Amino acid sequence: MKDVIFTVIKNVPLTKNVYEMTLCGDTSDITRPGQFVNVKLDGLYLRRPISVCEVMRDRLILVYKVVGAGTEKMAALRKGAELSLLTGLGNGYDISVSGDRPLLIGGGVGVPPLYMLAEKLLELGIAPAVILGFNTKDEVFYEKEFSRLGLTSVEVTTVDGSCGTKGYVTDVLDRYEPTYYYACGPLPMLKAVHRALPCGGQLSFEERMGCGFGACMGCSCRTVTGYKRICKDGPVLYKEEILWEK
Repeated sequence: MKDVIFTVIKNVPLTKNVYEMTLCGDTSDITRPGQFVNVKLDGLYLRRPISVCEVMRDRLILVYKVVGAGTEKMAALRKGAELSLLTGLGNGYDISVSGDRPLLIGGGVGVPPLYMLAEKLLELGIAPAVILGFNTKDEVFYEKEFSRLGLTSVEVTTVDGSCGTKGYVTDVLDRYEPTYYYACGPLPMLKAVHRALPCGGQLSFEERMGCGFGACMGCSCRTVTGYKRICKDGPVLYKEEILWEK
């Protein structure tokens, strides 16, 4: 973990309430897709955890949704603003177990960390398939960015059918026979994917966090081997260790 000052290079809306922020700074502690940063914002006591979308040398891209006071402050930042980020947080995805036909499944703001994951798999010569799930066409983002990577396929689902296939990501899973899967999104989606796919997988969880690096125990969850901290032992958990609350 490292506390780094980053400079905002760009901060633009992708949809009505989803923004893409490009920052310049020391990214050396960000080593795996699925890790996150903790953003310090003026006037707010707790930092805001944001998943890493992409890293390019000294450039860092964060894609985030405006949902409260913290992300509202982020959306108002302009080029040249400086931010303190704790970097290198979280365990990230293990890509060594993907097999030759991995499937990446993202829902809403769970989509961004899958972009870096797709890039890392391609670097190994493995082209994954990707399913991106949203509620409506107006909420869709990064479909073109994934398509430009040269993946096996990029499929979009929307609940209202206004873009791609109508329904949820689980409604199209029968079109795939993955060797492994990686998922990130809302809890109901993760639970449904977990139950639908028989192969192994890794799921990235979102929890309210205090410190973001394992000291406060505020984001603990129960697993088959005991309690784990989503911020430090996660946010990525293996399918086999997950216990769902009844």
